[in-house]
Amino acid sequence: MRRARSTTRKSPLARLLTALAALLGLVVLGAVVPPAAQAAPSPPGVKAAGLHISNGRLLEGNGNDFVMRGVNHAHTWYPNQLQSLADVKALGANAVRVVLADGHRWTKNSAQDVANVVAQCKANRLICVLEVHDTTGYGEESAAGTLDQAADYWIGLKSVLVGEENYVIINIGNEPWGNTNPAGWTDPTVAAVKKLRNAGFEHTIMVDAPNWGQDWQGVMRANAKTVYDADPTGNLIFSIHMYSVFDTAAEITDYLNAFVTAKLPILIGEFGGPADQYGDPDEDTMMATAQQLKLGYLAWSWSGNTDPILDLSIGFDPKQLSAWGQRIFNGANGIAQTAKEATVFGGGSPGDTQAPTAPGTPTASAVTATSARLGWSAATDNVGVTGYDVVRVSGGSETKVASSTTNSVTVTGLTAATSYTFAVYARDAAGNRSARSAAVDVTTTSAPAGNCSVGYRVVGEWQGGFQGEITIRNTGNSAINGWTLGFAFAGGQTISNMWGGTPTQNGGTVSVAPASYTSTISAGGSVSVGFIAAKGSTNPAPTSFTLSGSTCATA
Repeated sequence: MRRARSTTRKSPLARLLTALAALLGLVVLGAVVPPAAQAAPSPPGVKAAGLHISNGRLLEGNGNDFVMRGVNHAHTWYPNQLQSLADVKALGANAVRVVLADGHRWTKNSAQDVANVVAQCKANRLICVLEVHDTTGYGEESAAGTLDQAADYWIGLKSVLVGEENYVIINIGNEPWGNTNPAGWTDPTVAAVKKLRNAGFEHTIMVDAPNWGQDWQGVMRANAKTVYDADPTGNLIFSIHMYSVFDTAAEITDYLNAFVTAKLPILIGEFGGPADQYGDPDEDTMMATAQQLKLGYLAWSWSGNTDPILDLSIGFDPKQLSAWGQRIFNGANGIAQTAKEATVFGGGSPGDTQAPTAPGTPTASAVTATSARLGWSAATDNVGVTGYDVVRVSGGSETKVASSTTNSVTVTGLTAATSYTFAVYARDAAGNRSARSAAVDVTTTSAPAGNCSVGYRVVGEWQGGFQGEITIRNTGNSAINGWTLGFAFAGGQTISNMWGGTPTQNGGTVSVAPASYTSTISAGGSVSVGFIAAKGSTNPAPTSFTLSGSTCATA
């Protein structure tokens, strides 16, 4: 089942309004909007109960800096998918943003349900951001609720939220204003913050931007200090949603740096990467800048989107990550590489000096010309093992080649017909590292002719259409710079939308040129393109592929 999700992407009309505003010299993002006004004041003298803001940073109750690295999960539409919390944790996430409903537009999540969500977040050692989705697009979306209604919902949950300040952040309402009169966002946001504080909430509060969360008219940017000053505790963080409005590096870095310079706390509360009909978000810059500035990010979304190009996992299956999911979890500046578990869960204690036991000797499987899957027996620890580092051993030296939060990983980027020696270390949250495991020797297979292999799969299928994904792997010893992929459909399929490449189709014959971010395939590396296509009664897969004229092996 595909789940409808209120769009966060800017419509063509919104783009037209942006252009007109720029011509008329009106306040628009990156134009005459002040860079988040003046710096935030020093934190008020209110003792923080748990997660809190200090000097523009999100801190834990013990003063430890906490940088969110996680995903969004559509719980209110998929209440039976709470296993997803364990799944995203296993992939390395330290936080999850959970979609709830206050009953205005979607079925209300009860106090009992919310208490269970919080308990599951804690059991899986995840910081839990709870948000009301009913407010999405207020002022433009007729079915949307108000921030005041959302605040009342939170007050009704006070009995299950008080005492969870170390673990829970309250995101008052998702994208609480559309593109119609976004200046109206400021006063209701201030009122909702004050209402929650007057009700006794001490949690860190998160507020989303107007313009469907993307603030392309700069209202949140210009009024952030006003909203921040309205919180007597100072424990408030701003959330910008970045989709196709943020399609250049300059727009992204300018927006985020404006808040950081003013010491106003901010994170990327939602973002997408795949291109759509409105543009192509620059997710690489979003993630790199968040890492550089030590800002949190929460990718949209784990699974269940009506638009499946935004699914990080296919069918809620953590073993079937989409190209978007692989980018978020395992790519540069991704979750596996950058996430650090909150110390409130027992890790990082100054008294923890005991290292984990050594992992079991790794075994190899699924060995190809460029990759091998390694598995090993889990290590043990007095507090808890938080991850494993896989190293390549060469003589007396070693090089880290992969990390995992589970006791298996696929090592990629290997050279064909080459012998390798691998071993594993375990580590805990305090940074203690185990002794090295015994080693395993692996020899990769020979590369197929053409120095390329192509994998094709149907990700999802419905009457009259389907979503496909093509993975192109460079099995050679040198990088491929620029390519053209060729294949043919035999069942009358017609591509309507593609991300990661640009298709040209003549009858059943398809030619794909790369996007800027997929044009280079490193030696042993791979890139993926995804697409939506129409189909008839049958949907046969292409039987052969060429890359720049050379025949590729099929994977």
